[in-house]
Amino acid sequence: MSTKVTMDELLATSDLKALKAGDVVEATITSIKKHEIWLDLGPYGVGVVMRREIGHGQQLEVGQQVSASVVDPEIEDGYALLSLRKAAKDRGWDELKRVMDDGEIIEVTAYDANRGGLLIELEGIRGFLPVSQLSADHYPRVSGADKDEILQKLNSLIGKPIRVRLLDASRKDNKLIFSEKEAIKDDMQARFSELKVGDTVEGVVTGVIDFGAFVNVDGIEGLIHISEISWERVEDPRKYVKNGDRIEAKIIAIDKDRLSLSLKQMGEDPWLKDVESIKKGATVEGTITRITPFGAFVQLTPAVEALVHVSEIADEGDDAVDPEKIFKLNEKKEFKVLDVNKEARKIALSLKDKK
Repeated sequence: MSTKVTMDELLATSDLKALKAGDVVEATITSIKKHEIWLDLGPYGVGVVMRREIGHGQQLEVGQQVSASVVDPEIEDGYALLSLRKAAKDRGWDELKRVMDDGEIIEVTAYDANRGGLLIELEGIRGFLPVSQLSADHYPRVSGADKDEILQKLNSLIGKPIRVRLLDASRKDNKLIFSEKEAIKDDMQARFSELKVGDTVEGVVTGVIDFGAFVNVDGIEGLIHISEISWERVEDPRKYVKNGDRIEAKIIAIDKDRLSLSLKQMGEDPWLKDVESIKKGATVEGTITRITPFGAFVQLTPAVEALVHVSEIADEGDDAVDPEKIFKLNEKKEFKVLDVNKEARKIALSLKDKK
């Protein structure tokens, strides 16, 4: 009559040490099933790995040599329950620490995305590439910060190779953070060193928002503030530029990681020409463009805007006058020019003498 012998009893008769949870063993894949993978452990017998714990993009084949971590040295029928992911993680954290310490640039691909960034698996460990760490080429610039549109743009990056550096690799906190910005930092610094204020550069508009437009200048992010789009008053930048437009702009400032650009300075300032026809004491006609508690702004020409102060609206005095009761947006009125200050680019008007 045969008696069932356990793995521990077999090992007791040999010089081999018994397997224990946490041990890492070398094994050969003998069979790949729908729900499990079977491994030959040599003198330790046979082990099994559940398919559900195989990492994203991990390709396995029969005959392949793998490292596995022991979860349970002996389950039903004497098999050892193993984990490829845990073994890979143990090796992976060591490798990731080396990569981070060396500042190495590596290539990764995202397997998923959420509104905060891209999900990436490397060395069997899942990590994250935040939106804030994407380069200008990949940053999802959208109007109004539409979350669904941001996610759509991020989804388009899934499966595409991205060069990154590691910002954080903490085994203790199980945190792995990637940065594309850090990977291109050296190249960006070299490009920045070749640029100077006053240079004309060419770029592609990547996003148009209420306060201006973002431009990709050969991988460097630039911003055209709404005040630098046109010499005339701009209410909506979207009427002047749109995503995908290729434009030329002038560099007016260089920050550590961004260019400040001007579209209007690519041409002559029409204010200087138009203001020559506006003389102190003259009567001019203008259109009300803004009404504030301290007065109203008046468009005299497409390039020239003037101010009629509340004290110059009526004789009653500042406290008694409400500009919103005197003016209506877009209405035309005649005013007297009180002062023209070319250096300060200011023109003062009065309504008193024209009432």
